[in-house]
Amino acid sequence: MTQGIWNNLSKPMLAAIVLIFVAVSGVRAELLIRVTEGADSAIPVAVVPFAESGQLPAGDKVGSIVQADLTMTGEFRTLPPEKMLSLPSRREEVYFRDWRLLGQRYVLVGGLTRSGDRVQARYELFDVNREERILGETAAAPASNMRSLAHHISDKVYEAITGVPGVFSTQLAFVTLDTANGKPRYRLQVSDVDGKRARIRLESQEPILSPAWSPDGKKLAYVSFETGKPVIFVHELVSGKRTKVADFPGLNSAPAWSGDGRSLLMTLSRDGNAEIYRMDLDTGQLTRLTNHWAIDTEANWDASGKGIFFTSDRSGGPQIYHMKTPGAEPRRITFGGRYNARPRADSSGEFVYYVHQRDSAFQIARTDLETGEETILTRTESDESPSVAPNGRMLIYATDQNGTSVLTVISSDGGAAYSLPGSEGEVRDPAWGPLVR
Repeated sequence: MTQGIWNNLSKPMLAAIVLIFVAVSGVRAELLIRVTEGADSAIPVAVVPFAESGQLPAGDKVGSIVQADLTMTGEFRTLPPEKMLSLPSRREEVYFRDWRLLGQRYVLVGGLTRSGDRVQARYELFDVNREERILGETAAAPASNMRSLAHHISDKVYEAITGVPGVFSTQLAFVTLDTANGKPRYRLQVSDVDGKRARIRLESQEPILSPAWSPDGKKLAYVSFETGKPVIFVHELVSGKRTKVADFPGLNSAPAWSGDGRSLLMTLSRDGNAEIYRMDLDTGQLTRLTNHWAIDTEANWDASGKGIFFTSDRSGGPQIYHMKTPGAEPRRITFGGRYNARPRADSSGEFVYYVHQRDSAFQIARTDLETGEETILTRTESDESPSVAPNGRMLIYATDQNGTSVLTVISSDGGAAYSLPGSEGEVRDPAWGPLVR
């Protein structure tokens, strides 16, 4: 990391923004799923291997991907195919008595047909106890894009059972670090939500930090040290075009998009102290949102899109504050412990998630915004960078497990978890992409 930047910052400022500029790290290939915990109340679902007609691409099967998607939420317990009494692909082949005997609440059946370079999926979801079909659709995709077809089916199944949109077709952004020719190699990568199909979007010998998705999923904002100081860029993913949007003296950090995609929240120290600003991306005009002797940083929009959560040490140590509207008097949200930072609100406006220090451990916690009740969600001790899924049912964060850097996804109540360890090196700074219809 470029030392000159740090020499210009006070020790309190460094402490307050440690989560922004923590050493990022990562993988060189795809992430790997490792299930670590499941919820006791998980719903039993049987995903029957799909029947196949025509020559289908080799590799992961659609049914296997759907099974893995549902399992990763912690809300479902899937039945291994080898324990199934039959492998139906249509309604008339489903014997509900057998599935009840196996303790299943739902069963998904279907078939795949290839025609030219397209694959069509026909699938049906049944409520076993009521012996009713609750979902029946067809969907198609290029034969080269079977994973997207599977994630689409997973989204539909999840919503049919829970009433909440699935997020399996969304994407993750994360930063990785390995070594090439004795030099650090930072990479900004984008993958499917299960860690597959990772693609490198930017590579640098200098740190890349704090990726943030635009609401349409077409751009990433992030901090890069490639010029020798922290600078905020906006990166168009399809074209690869990069625009430098904040290169002021001192600190330029922690970008966060507005709901309409027309502005960014950011932390700037252009006037000597770290404060929260809003930048209009069309005009470049800055609006200062905080003005305090303390360090204010890591701003993120609340669920209403009108107020912001941010980290401030105005009470003597990093704590989470909420500003209901720009310029309003901030209200302190967290009171448990001496360190709470990097707030991320859920889509319902019910909770705010953040990094909480307890003794020497850093863990992910949440506060109920109505009652003020704080809940510690994780059991690991080096947790950072929480990011909430767009449906509010899961969140992803970075941690260390037995000396290995991993991304871990947990249910929003902390009741289930799975990890995505890097196949090589380490991985940090995850950002969950938006739900784009």
